[in-house]
Amino acid sequence: MSSLKLFNTKSGVTEVMPQLADVEADVHDLIEAHMETMLGVTFLASEYVIDCTDGGRIDSLGLDENGAPVIVEYKRGTDAGVINQGLYYMAWLTSHKHAFQNLVRDRLGATAASQILWSAPRLVCVAGDFTRYDARAVREHRRSIDLVRYRYFGNDHFVLETVASVSGASDQA
Repeated sequence: MSSLKLFNTKSGVTEVMPQLADVEADVHDLIEAHMETMLGVTFLASEYVIDCTDGGRIDSLGLDENGAPVIVEYKRGTDAGVINQGLYYMAWLTSHKHAFQNLVRDRLGATAASQILWSAPRLVCVAGDFTRYDARAVREHRRSIDLVRYRYFGNDHFVLETVASVSGASDQA
């Protein structure tokens, strides 16, 4: 984590130590319940099953304020494969636009489904931390990728810190 420190100032000054979630689902559930506030993304679906031979479940699907599809992938701690996993889901999404359009139509209506911004799909990876290679790797991609580190501070405080954010360009328009 960065040098961010949080202190409890009731009866003196006590540092509140940052913690990871006990399980990935804690972070997943919290962010999905407040996705608009925390990420600026309208929540569409959780654990979305993709229909390909390799299978898989996209942790969260959403639509950002510009109408771009957003995939959110969560990891409790550090996972060197989180970006690759997210890019795998991004490739599936951009080659199965009709499935996403149907989801948007079902959740938000036909107008929203007709205005999806396919030129700028985003991947948001939320994790306890990232490897030293991750921030550099996303800068080499032509995709829009955000690496977001999380921490709990006690029971009442949750922090999201953007580690890297790259606005890429896609040829999938």
